[in-house]
Amino acid sequence: MFSLTPSLAGRLIETAPRIPVRDLTTLRRYFPGLGPEEIADRLVTGAVRGAGAVGAGVGSVAALPTPLAMPAELAAGVLGTAAVEFKLIAELHEVYGLRAPGTARQRAALYLAEWTKGRGLTIAQPVPAAGLVLGIRVRREVRRRLLRLSVRRLPVLTPFMVGAAIGASLNRRDTRKLAQRIRADLRSRRVPWDALPGPVTG
Repeated sequence: MFSLTPSLAGRLIETAPRIPVRDLTTLRRYFPGLGPEEIADRLVTGAVRGAGAVGAGVGSVAALPTPLAMPAELAAGVLGTAAVEFKLIAELHEVYGLRAPGTARQRAALYLAEWTKGRGLTIAQPVPAAGLVLGIRVRREVRRRLLRLSVRRLPVLTPFMVGAAIGASLNRRDTRKLAQRIRADLRSRRVPWDALPGPVTG
């Protein structure tokens, strides 16, 4: 089961730049009339629900007598949770005016690094993000984060437990805690929308 983690890390690193992330203009259009904290609340609520749904799906499959399918189901659940949390982190950075620099791939590398640490992005100087996405340190930290997600889901794989309920609860709790840490960090360094370069419509 744990042998899947290195390959999962590679899949997540390759997939992250393609995960759809809404920029600030799009978010303001999607949530008209709301301020940063209100939009952030909506994003967290959506992410917690999404993570719960992923956890419930894995837990439901875990209750079935299909042990050979469990590594694949666990991998899908861990990657699904990671994708939900990655998207949340990226969009919270948008809401608080702290968007990472560079291309989509470069931003994805930086947000993945911050996902492994569970805190917001701090940009004190230019970062060689193109190299970061392939960096040994980032890959190692992504593997560790994925391993922690896998370990927390092991109880869900026992047939004597209510898999769907436990899986959903674990994911909701963990994603909510991550969101609280990220928001507290970003809120303290928030850049007001009217101070951002270029017009922001919506």
